[in-house]
Amino acid sequence: MITVIGTRTGASPTEDVPADVLADVLAGAELVVGGRRHLDAVPLPDGAERVVLGPLAPALDTIEEYVGKDRPVVVLASGDPGFFGIVRVLAERFGPERLDVRPGVSSVAAAFARIGLPWDDAVVVSAHGRELRTAVNVCRARAKTAVLTGPGAGPAELGAALVGEDRVLVVASGLGSAAERVERVTPAEAAARDWGAAVSVVLCLDESRALGPVRTVAGPGERPACWALDEAEFAHRDSMITKFEVRALALARLGPRPGDLVWDVGAGSGSVAVECARLGAAAVAVEKAPDGVERIRANAAAHGVDVRVVHGAAPDVLDGLADDPDAVFVGGGGRDLPAIVAACARRARRAVVVAMAALD
Repeated sequence: MITVIGTRTGASPTEDVPADVLADVLAGAELVVGGRRHLDAVPLPDGAERVVLGPLAPALDTIEEYVGKDRPVVVLASGDPGFFGIVRVLAERFGPERLDVRPGVSSVAAAFARIGLPWDDAVVVSAHGRELRTAVNVCRARAKTAVLTGPGAGPAELGAALVGEDRVLVVASGLGSAAERVERVTPAEAAARDWGAAVSVVLCLDESRALGPVRTVAGPGERPACWALDEAEFAHRDSMITKFEVRALALARLGPRPGDLVWDVGAGSGSVAVECARLGAAAVAVEKAPDGVERIRANAAAHGVDVRVVHGAAPDVLDGLADDPDAVFVGGGGRDLPAIVAACARRARRAVVVAMAALD
């Protein structure tokens, strides 16, 4: 049996697990695995082997030797080890039936508790050992996001990517320890600081919507019941809007999803950008007409989604968009269409969808 003990974030096991329970679990352990801080904080039984967690593969191999001989193993971890933690790796390798998991409080739960907000409607994204752009795009699209950080994907990097967005970052350092700090900063302020290695989670909030409505289903919310909405669902000028049949096909080819970034170039009413945002993607609408810019903002607000609106003419204005999109929708036509499509094709990671009213 592998007993996995999770502590309060930032605490040693002796601070968060009743002493008699910890003593009973450790008394029979022949192998104890954990971070150096956790191992140094507990009394190991005589003769027990100690493995400091670093690279997982050697530790798992050692655990397998003990499990194969039915020798008891204890793994010490921070917070809730079943939430983006070591329980997944252990269950995949040894089977969940061999695990006795005793969780603590996750860093996400602790961070939201510190600022007095519920988090049943939050989206949680791990950037630990993963591509940061997914977390960035979820932060752009959602009003309440928790980002689990890692080397090269901390508050400074996240803040730098979100400069200009209407977001506040709550940076939680050393949660549960004497050095705990919870700070509210702008993305620009986060980008300008060296945060060290004590940060485990950053909350990204649109504070005007951070409380959120009462929920029945936890998480980011259900997907829209329908898409390719009728034209009447959007404000538009003189029927200058991508028709719902075209939008349906475009959405099928764009494939917008949480963590994606989609450009709607020549957005007009912004109907495609709004639909992509409703499906969870971060959306940028590029529009050269001033009245079109305001119309897009109004449509995004009416549908309760975030769409970043860029005022300018493509293709030149696209050079100012720092992040490459996953997919691009190009609406309209005109003499600049070939150059616009070429510029988008150079940047798009997955697809470019072009809608043309007519071909000459």
